[in-house]
Amino acid sequence: MVDMRVAVIGAGSWGTAVATLVADKVPTTLWARRPELASAIAETRENPDYLPGLRLPDGITATADLAEALAGADVIVMGVPSHGFRSVLSEAADHIAAETPIVSLTKGIEIDTLMRMTEVTADVLPDHDPGGIGVLTGPNLAREIMAGQPAASVIAVPSEEVGLDLQKVFMAPTLRVYTNTDVVGCESAGALKNVMAIAAGMAAGLGYGHNSLAALLTRALAEITRLGAAMGGSPLSFAGLAGMGDLIATCMSTQSRNHRVGRALGEGQRLDDIIAEMNMVAEGVKTTRAVLSLADRYRIEMPIATEVGKVLYEGRDPSHMVASLMMRQAKPEMHGIESP
Repeated sequence: MVDMRVAVIGAGSWGTAVATLVADKVPTTLWARRPELASAIAETRENPDYLPGLRLPDGITATADLAEALAGADVIVMGVPSHGFRSVLSEAADHIAAETPIVSLTKGIEIDTLMRMTEVTADVLPDHDPGGIGVLTGPNLAREIMAGQPAASVIAVPSEEVGLDLQKVFMAPTLRVYTNTDVVGCESAGALKNVMAIAAGMAAGLGYGHNSLAALLTRALAEITRLGAAMGGSPLSFAGLAGMGDLIATCMSTQSRNHRVGRALGEGQRLDDIIAEMNMVAEGVKTTRAVLSLADRYRIEMPIATEVGKVLYEGRDPSHMVASLMMRQAKPEMHGIESP
């Protein structure tokens, strides 16, 4: 890991936070789609659009030139939202060597194809080394990471050797990084939990307390584990940082974009107005439709996700979601992942 360079593609809050972490060790280039944002980062040493008031290290170079960002990169980190992931990666393809590890930060699913971002990566770059395509995921709220609060994450990549190398890149005094070879489980957990965060936000907006939230989180974990296992992931991954850890952070924190969307819905605001007021992407708003399509594909019952979809896409009152879930047919609680 000597004389490494890292390219972070995407200057949103989490991409910027990851760039800040690795820039303390190795030269890091942060790519922003908008030239004005790249210039502002270079001139002020902060990201005024996503993390205002937080200083970025001098080891970060900001640019809006994708080829410049990727030049000489030994690790590529993709922090682009799911709806733009394929187009940005396609534009970058000619500048990426087949052996260069590519790590996704994106917790979403491509709507048209129902692909996870590592699948999109392999689709766009068919000759790329599959052992080096993975994800960095876990309970990692960007502002807390930037503030130096202790946290943990997991790097999931098929190759154990590559995983150990990447672990060294992302490990920091305030971020403990674990390795995992279950890319499907870790990546799907990160995407699926965003739907549940919207549900948790709605519950908060409706004024429900800790008993309600605990019940919701427990059943949400069962739902995402069932679907993730059907997709090929290990149930154990859903009990770890990528699953339970991220679910807790995203469902409980007001810093979570998806939680904020759900809370505003629970308080009676219209979805269009909520989205218009946000300058960041809440992946769960789009991902819910894809999750429901995946549930149909694998014949997995997901009552919470189904109710979230009705609120988002059919205009259903959030209070009806709770009533519908509570009045479902009574069943025994299973110790496995099979009981909906």
